[in-house]
Amino acid sequence: MSTPVVTCDAVRRTYRRGRGAPTVVALDEVSLAIDAGELVGITGASGSGKSTLLHLLAGLDTPDSGRVTIAGHDVGARSERARARIRLDHVGIVFQRFHLLPALSARANVALPLVEQGVPKAERRERATALLDRVGLGDRTDHRPGELSGGEQQRVAIARALATEPELLIADEPTGELDSETGARVIDLLGELASDRAVVVASHDDAVVAAADRVLELRDGRRTDG
Repeated sequence: MSTPVVTCDAVRRTYRRGRGAPTVVALDEVSLAIDAGELVGITGASGSGKSTLLHLLAGLDTPDSGRVTIAGHDVGARSERARARIRLDHVGIVFQRFHLLPALSARANVALPLVEQGVPKAERRERATALLDRVGLGDRTDHRPGELSGGEQQRVAIARALATEPELLIADEPTGELDSETGARVIDLLGELASDRAVVVASHDDAVVAAADRVLELRDGRRTDG
């Protein structure tokens, strides 16, 4: 059997909202394993722990107890610098509000992670162009974010997340800023991308849930889906 791309084993994460404030349990004994080829949806009300779980799955945070692995790496046992390298090499993140740099073209935005990886300029340009073509924006490579629609900006963000060829793609409410028709196209694209990698999508969108291979539901920091 293949090794899961990402796992959580009895993960617990707590935090305080301020000095002297009570401890809030964001995640409580959550376990999961996600394989390449899966599109997994994460649902739950606001405050259920979805964002905390995404941050742990992406290696942006570490648990208080339990274990998180990404591509076989125990992220809780690594330094922040080592975790950053794991994210760069193995994880692509798609944010709800896109987080594109407005002064750069679509192609330059997509190529940014490759700059950090030290990929030569000509190869960066070639790979970014190919990725924009893959997400249906081959004719928008030189457009800046302000010249693109919301759906086009989200597809640029997805292309950027794919630039380093990650095994894990994480999307936080990727259709939250889009109309239903545009959101449906983004969901279809994420489903296609799940053919050769693990894709995790946190969303309130029923269409995302319907498209997922399986759904993990959180309530008060615990899984309720069994």
